[in-house]
Amino acid sequence: MEIDGIRKLNQKLSKTEKKLRQKQIKARNTLLRHEGIECVSSPTKSLVIANGGLGNGVSRCQLLAVVEECGPVEALLMPPNKPYSFVKYKLIEDCKQAYDILNGKEIVLEDSSQGIVLYFNFVEKVPWEVTTPTTLPPGLRVIEDLVSPEEERQLLESIDWTEDEVIPSAQKALKHRRVKHFGYEFRYDNNNVDKDRPLPGGLPDLCNVLLTKCLKLGYIKQKPDQLTVNQYDPGQGIPPHIDTHSAFEDEIISLSLGAEIVMDFKHPDGQAVAVMLPQRSLLVMSGESRYLWTHGITPRKFDVVPASEGRKVGTVSANTGDLTLNKRGKRTSFTFRKVRRSACNCAYPSVCDSQHKDTAPSIPINDNEASKLEEKYVHEVYEEIAGHFSNTRHSPWPRVVEFLRGLPCGAVVADVGCGNGKYLGAGKDLYMLGCDRSKKLADICGQKGFQAVVCDALSVPIRSDSCDACISIAVIHHFATVERRLATLYELVRLLRPGGRALIYVWAMEQEYNKQKSKYLKEKRAHRGRMEETNSEAYDSGCHSVCPSDGTNQALHPKLSVHTNRTSFDSQDLLVPWHLKDSTKEKGEPSKSHQPLLDSANLCEPSPVFHRYYHVFCEGELELVCKSLKCIKVEESYYDQGNWCVVLEKQ
Repeated sequence: MEIDGIRKLNQKLSKTEKKLRQKQIKARNTLLRHEGIECVSSPTKSLVIANGGLGNGVSRCQLLAVVEECGPVEALLMPPNKPYSFVKYKLIEDCKQAYDILNGKEIVLEDSSQGIVLYFNFVEKVPWEVTTPTTLPPGLRVIEDLVSPEEERQLLESIDWTEDEVIPSAQKALKHRRVKHFGYEFRYDNNNVDKDRPLPGGLPDLCNVLLTKCLKLGYIKQKPDQLTVNQYDPGQGIPPHIDTHSAFEDEIISLSLGAEIVMDFKHPDGQAVAVMLPQRSLLVMSGESRYLWTHGITPRKFDVVPASEGRKVGTVSANTGDLTLNKRGKRTSFTFRKVRRSACNCAYPSVCDSQHKDTAPSIPINDNEASKLEEKYVHEVYEEIAGHFSNTRHSPWPRVVEFLRGLPCGAVVADVGCGNGKYLGAGKDLYMLGCDRSKKLADICGQKGFQAVVCDALSVPIRSDSCDACISIAVIHHFATVERRLATLYELVRLLRPGGRALIYVWAMEQEYNKQKSKYLKEKRAHRGRMEETNSEAYDSGCHSVCPSDGTNQALHPKLSVHTNRTSFDSQDLLVPWHLKDSTKEKGEPSKSHQPLLDSANLCEPSPVFHRYYHVFCEGELELVCKSLKCIKVEESYYDQGNWCVVLEKQ
């Protein structure tokens, strides 16, 4: 009867209405598939607005004006970097009216001639949780109105951008912004300064006056002798980085002139803090914020900022009910540093070039080396981090759940590498068995009431041809040679009955695909007062060839790179840091060290750091390896939020 009713409704709709309905349904399916947002058909007080979000250039003021046409709005939730929003009306009648009237409404973006169409759908569940405001990274300060508007004008006019003789090579290297150096030239080829070759003239006189003021007010303890002036047009930025430890002393200060900006700070564990730097403000970085956190400016023409008045400094609130867009202006930064004359002895040796010891393992060239590497940099690590790892793995990925729910009732499913078992309960009508190499993770599955055994993915204790389906989510990339990765795939196929299907996910080299950044590259979200990992098995941090390597180049035998979390990869075989939270360690258990680049004589890290081995897959690599298997058919190959994925069927 329901299908007949839909057919009759479609027959009554005009051609334009049918087209609008199709696009509305497509938007609904996209939200469910990629964001896990489930829409409902019956009226509620809340709507999700597809295409109407901060991520595609819609400001709070503009969207609020649209939705208020249909009645009083109780709340408008605009998540950062998302192309959708949620609106909650006071009355269900007003919400239904908005659904009927505003669907398909076209708006023109502010400061742009581009038009976008909004699509509305009812939702029952909306994430209205009040989040705890983030705090500034330790050692970071923002001082408002350090200089007057007149002093700002004088400083900006003191820089002659028509002359380029000071650093003739810098402009060629930095195509996306203008830069000048004083005191010492910062060399972008080695991220350091030539301490024996000071530039003539020293710092500008106006700057010396400014620095004397900072010393007197206690913002700095020693007078800088190096200045970098950067000019940013709207849309320009600077990649996340840590100023070289051995090049400069602790304190680094930066004056923002001409316009305000949002600067992004990231901790190695993935925690991200967006900091508003008002026009004419001074940023002071020292201690942990200077040595451990990266800082950068995301290239974009609009920043996400608090909508309420009075919030012009400090961290950008995580309250999605109070965020909007702010158009950037032309900004000039004056960044002052003190050149270091001795080695750095900071408390963060894992990221310190002065204390860096290159004892990283080599890329394995045979099965024996690979087995030893996996034992130390996969098996032992997951035993150490099992509790913390499980605490960051909550929500199943929508497309994995979709695969499981598409299986017939009563199907036997093996989850090979099940972790904490978050997929073992995803199919209520399925008989699911999990297995994992980590005993502690298998124990966690048992505590949840799931069946899980301890085994290696190379040898699963399940009878051949006995499973209707298998899933392998973020597992195969932990095997260190092509042969071992292939053997793992053979084992999955062995378990399947003829006609059985397997879903395989591996971490992708391409963390930016089709002009979209994966969640791994994006900031973590604030949720219920604490920072949590994004929904990914592998999203904790990686690295250089752009095509598969068979590991046979014994002459080079290169070392494994240690990846910087939340950055793009520059190699396929790498070590990924995991920063263990102290609160998750079991009492009485000493922490083992798997820190190949850590000076054991100076273990002053805020939390233990472990390194896991990964082989990140290039586009087409997983599908190619799967097609080399006998008696299988690749049904589908796709990209899902930083992972390459394959669905195969046993013939």
